[in-house]
Amino acid sequence: MMSQALGAQPQVLSRETPRGWLVVLAAMVGVAVGLSPVPFYTIGMFAPELSKAFGWSFASMMGSIGVQSGVVMVSGPLAGFAVDKWGARPVAIVSLGLFGLCFMSLALSNGSLLLYYAQWGVMSVLGAGTLSATWTRVVNGWFDKNRGLALGLASTGTGLTGFLIKPFTAWIILDYGWRTAFVAIGLLPIVIGIPLILLLFRERKDVATPLAAEAAEVIEEYGLTLVQAIRSPRFWLMAAAFFLIAFALTAPTPNLENIFKSFHFELARIGEITASFGLAVIAGRIIGGWLLDRFWAPACAFAILLVPALGSWLLSGESLTSPAAFAAVLCLGFGAGFEFDLLAYLISRYFGQRNYGTIYGCFYTVIAFGGGLGPVVYGYAFDSTGTYATALLLGVGCVLTGSVLLLLLGAYPVFTAPDATIRQQN
Repeated sequence: MMSQALGAQPQVLSRETPRGWLVVLAAMVGVAVGLSPVPFYTIGMFAPELSKAFGWSFASMMGSIGVQSGVVMVSGPLAGFAVDKWGARPVAIVSLGLFGLCFMSLALSNGSLLLYYAQWGVMSVLGAGTLSATWTRVVNGWFDKNRGLALGLASTGTGLTGFLIKPFTAWIILDYGWRTAFVAIGLLPIVIGIPLILLLFRERKDVATPLAAEAAEVIEEYGLTLVQAIRSPRFWLMAAAFFLIAFALTAPTPNLENIFKSFHFELARIGEITASFGLAVIAGRIIGGWLLDRFWAPACAFAILLVPALGSWLLSGESLTSPAAFAAVLCLGFGAGFEFDLLAYLISRYFGQRNYGTIYGCFYTVIAFGGGLGPVVYGYAFDSTGTYATALLLGVGCVLTGSVLLLLLGAYPVFTAPDATIRQQN
């Protein structure tokens, strides 16, 4: 009966409202002060200070990123399940607070590397609710026609963090010391993130009448369950594609400085070139999201992923000019910015909102595995051969193969009932 009443679905035609863009703003800030960008972009600033204080090697300190990736492979799906069960807003608020406290606890480091890794592990569990699944689930609920652009704008938070947090961290360390810097950065999700989430971050509720409220609640549940998604060939096509894409797009990023050193660039010049990466990430998120709203997403992905493939190819040559180095960084940043927008968009279109958080968490595990493996493979290739050329060409092949796999997904399904029965869109 309810399924028949919802067949025409007139209530959701006007679901996009100006209020949704305030939700996008809140999501952008939530992303910016969350687990994904903050540790990644600040570890390089803290590493020299921790090495000086405790004698730790740089390799051992960078191992904290590996700890985070490994833990997130488990905590990501669990956080997605929590979002589906209790809602994105409470999960975001609790996780932002706990993540901030965990990051501040790093100021108490006493020279025990094991304790340091344990702190990162706990932070990766308690902060998992600040990952993309939390923010994109709510943004998806507010938008349909402009969903790609909205996701892109929300995801620019990582680019903003990459652009702003390094100079902020350097200033705090220089004037007040590294322990104070850990506290100052840990306060950001608490004093900036939580108030904005409380004020602006809301899941969409159409409550003009009791009937409309009931209908909106049911419509929001359209889509596949996790079990149904796993049984779908599309799930495994996307998993394979995003493993390859994550491998190829993540691997060059932490190796960029060493790649440019291998071409005999001076350190100051390397800093100038790599500074453009964060801005390219922002451009990739916004432009990629805008294009997703206007073209079939797999075809859009195939075209856009040619850009980072070009970036890796430029770096694989025997020589490298400064203009080519700038172009390569811009290409890689653009592709890295597009990756998570694409994932969120494809999940919402092909699997729906019913178990969005849990399904997204599963794909985040795939991305964490591919992204964690990539830098290690690139580093091993350099240690073995003295050059990144072979690894970079492997990356070109991976990103192209992944983009081709996405073309096999077919037309977007149309979800027509709460029991997740679907029909193909003509």
